[in-house]
Amino acid sequence: MYLEAGIDDAMAVMALPEPYRRRLRSTNGLERLNREVRRRERVIGIFPNIDSATRLLGALLMEQDEKWTTGRLYFRMEAYWEHKRSESDNEPSQTEPKRSTAA
Repeated sequence: MYLEAGIDDAMAVMALPEPYRRRLRSTNGLERLNREVRRRERVIGIFPNIDSATRLLGALLMEQDEKWTTGRLYFRMEAYWEHKRSESDNEPSQTEPKRSTAA
């Protein structure tokens, strides 16, 4: 029952071009980020308050964002935007009246 209810969400990645599906079909990036958070958390040990934990997580996420935006590209977005443009060109306009095929 749950599988049938969530099949559209589970298969959403299949609507993307192949290079993106290869990257998004696994959770490797998220797992690596979680390992890095745990590694740094073990160095600190005990946080004095929630704000200090939030600052550590924020700093780590900012560092990761900088790596992703300035380092090796995880995705080349040009191909994605081209895919979106061609996809929208193939869809009928919402303002166009539907034509009847009946004679």
